[in-house]
Amino acid sequence: MEMFSKLSGMLLHALETREPTVDLLNSFIDHWKSITNYYIQTTDDSRPASQTDIPWRLRQMSDILVYEEKQQDEEDTGPCLEYLLQHKLLETLCTLGKAQYPPGMSQQVLLFFFKLLSQMQKPLLQLVSVYRPVQKLIGLCALPGSSTEKEEAQFLLAVCTRVKQDPSALRYVLQLADRQLTSGQSQHCSQASNQSTETLSSQPESLASSPVQSEHGLLWVLLQLSRSQRSKVRQKACEGLTLLSSLLDGSPGELDPAGTQLGELLAGRLQELYSLLPLEELDAAELRSWPRPSWRSESQPDHVTSFLTWFDFLDHLTREAPQGLSVQVCRCVRQLWLVETLYPQLLHTCEQDILVSTSVLCSAVRLVQSPSLLDQLLDFSLRTPSLMELLLQRCDHISDQISMASLSLVDELLQKPHRDILDTLVLSFLQNRSYLSLPIGGQEDRQPESSDDGEDTQDLEDDPFFSDGFPDEHLAHHHQQQPAAPGSAADIVNSFLCLVPVQARSAHLVQEGGYESYVHDARTLVTQCQSLSLSWDWPQTLPPPGSSGKEGDFFEGHLLRVLFERLGRILQQPYELNLQLTAILSRLSAFNHPLLDEYLLDPYIHLSSCSRSLFSVLVRVMGELMQRIQQVSGLSERLLDTRRHLLGLNQHTGLEHLTLLEGIIVLEEFCKELAAIAFIKMPLDRDQQDVFTGTESSRLEST
Repeated sequence: MEMFSKLSGMLLHALETREPTVDLLNSFIDHWKSITNYYIQTTDDSRPASQTDIPWRLRQMSDILVYEEKQQDEEDTGPCLEYLLQHKLLETLCTLGKAQYPPGMSQQVLLFFFKLLSQMQKPLLQLVSVYRPVQKLIGLCALPGSSTEKEEAQFLLAVCTRVKQDPSALRYVLQLADRQLTSGQSQHCSQASNQSTETLSSQPESLASSPVQSEHGLLWVLLQLSRSQRSKVRQKACEGLTLLSSLLDGSPGELDPAGTQLGELLAGRLQELYSLLPLEELDAAELRSWPRPSWRSESQPDHVTSFLTWFDFLDHLTREAPQGLSVQVCRCVRQLWLVETLYPQLLHTCEQDILVSTSVLCSAVRLVQSPSLLDQLLDFSLRTPSLMELLLQRCDHISDQISMASLSLVDELLQKPHRDILDTLVLSFLQNRSYLSLPIGGQEDRQPESSDDGEDTQDLEDDPFFSDGFPDEHLAHHHQQQPAAPGSAADIVNSFLCLVPVQARSAHLVQEGGYESYVHDARTLVTQCQSLSLSWDWPQTLPPPGSSGKEGDFFEGHLLRVLFERLGRILQQPYELNLQLTAILSRLSAFNHPLLDEYLLDPYIHLSSCSRSLFSVLVRVMGELMQRIQQVSGLSERLLDTRRHLLGLNQHTGLEHLTLLEGIIVLEEFCKELAAIAFIKMPLDRDQQDVFTGTESSRLEST
C-alpha cells in the first residue's frame, strides 16, 4: 500500500509538467474503473474492504479532485468533478456503502464524503448530484450496532460546517427542497409550524411524524450520535447541532418546522436523561452542589453528570443560537421537562421525590446562563399556579432536609440577573409601605422599635444587656462624645452591633472575630447584588405610603413570612439550616433598593401594630435568648468550645445545649453581617467610619 502511495505521488508530480487536465481525468477514471472492476472480478465476498485497494483508490480520487480544484478558476468546474457529477459516482458509492459490500465499505464511503466536503472549496451541497447522495448517507448513520460512529460523526460535522459556510444549502440537507407537498400536506406543515409549544407532545411518535424529517434525518441522526459512549463522537454531534441551530432563526417560514423539531429533540433528550436518574439513591445535598459539567468533557459520565452535561449543552446552544430559535427550544424544554416531568414530582407527597425534584430545579437555576433558558425556568417557577407558594411554604417544612432544599432554591434564584425575582417574591408586597404606622398629626411620636405585646421600649443602647462590648473601645467613646441622632446611619449600624447581649458574644474570643472581615465580606456581597440590579432601573427614593385602610392589611409576602418565622426559631434549628436562612436575609438586605433598606435595615421605622420587620424579629429572638442562656453554665467557655468545633479546631466535648450554642453563634454572626451591610450601604462621615473600622479603615477603603 505504501508503494502505491509513492507511485501516485510520482504520477501527480509528473502530471504537473505535461497536459495536467487530460492526464488527471484519465487517472481519475482509471481509479474509479478499478473500483468497479473489483465487483466484477472478485469472488470473495467476505474479504474486508480495508484489505482491498478500494481505500487507496478512493483516497487518490479525493486527492485528484482537491488538486484539480486548486488549478482551476473559482467559477470553473474541472473535468474530474464533472465526471463525478455526471456519472453519479456519489450515488453509486452510497449504494455500495449501504450494501456493506465488501464488508466495511460504509466506512470507506464515509471517509470519501468527509474528505470531499471538508477539503473542496466549491459550494457542492446545492448540486442535486451531491445533496441527494448526502441525504442518503445521512440516513445510513446512527444505525443500531454501528461500528463507524467516528467516521459518521466526522462526515456529519463536515456537512454542518459546509452548511454554516453556505446557509442556502440548509434546505437541501434537511430535505426541504425535495418535498413536493400537496395542498393538504402544505396545510399540515403550516399547522405544525404554528403549533404552540405549550401543547407539545412528549411522545416519540410526534417526532417521527414531523413535516421536516422522519427518522434518520440530519437532526435526528446527530441527536443519536450525541448519546455515544465515545466522547469525541458526542462532541462532534453536539458541535453539528450547534452549527445548525445558528442557522435556524425560529421565525415563521420554510425552516420553522425544523426549529420546532430541533427543540422537541433536544428537550426530549433532557426529559429522557432526567427519567434515568436513580431517584431513590440520590443525595439531595450533593445534587444541589454538583460541580458544573461541560458538554465538551471527555470523561464517561454517570446518570447525574449525563443529565447536567446535556443541560449545560442546551444552555450553551441557546446562548449561541438566534433569539427566535433560542426561545423556541427553551419553550420546548419548559413544556417537555419542567411542566410534564418535573412539575408532578414537585407536587408529590413522597419526601424523596420532593427532595430530588427541588434539588434538580435548584441545580438548574444555579447552572443556567442562557437568558432564554433562565426566562423559562423563572416563568415556570414564579408563574406556574401555586407552585412558588408551595416551594416557599416548604422552606418551613417539618423535614429539615426539604426546608434546606427549598431555602437553597430561593438563594440560587436571588443570585440570578432577573428583576422579576425580587419584584415577585418581595418588592410587590412592600410597595405600598403598609407596614408603617401613620403618626397622628404627622408627628413621629413612636419610640424606636417595640415588641408586639407592648413591652417596655427602652432604648437598646441604654440596656446593659445590649452594650457594645467590642474589644475596640473607640465606638463607645465616640457615642459619649458625639451621640448619633436616632435613625442616623451610625445609629442604625450600632443598633445591629448592640443586639446580641454581652455575655452571649464569643466572636472576639477567636482570631476570626475581627469586625474588619465582616466589612470586607459585606462589601463583596453588596457589590455582587448591585452589579445584578444595575440594569433594573430601580427607584432611588421611597414611594409615598399608600392608604392601607386597616393596619392588619399588611402582608410581607410568602418569602419574608417564612424567613421571619424560621428566624424566630433560630435557637432551635440545625446549624446548616440557620446558615442558609441568614445567608438569604443578608443577600436581600444587600440589594440596593430603598424599600429593602427601610424594611430590612432600619430599626427605627414606625411599624403598624400588626407588622414586623427584620429588626423587630431579632429583638424578640434576643428576648428568648436572654431567658435560655440562664440555663447554660459556663456559657462563654461553651460558646468558645463550640466556635472552635465549627472551625474544625477541636472536637466538641458535649452535645448538651449544642443546638442553642450553635444558634447563638449564627445569630451573632448575622447581626454583625447586617451591621456591616448597613455600614457599606449608608453614608457615614469619615470620623464615624474610623470609629467602626478602627485602625483598619484605610486598608478597607483601599479594598
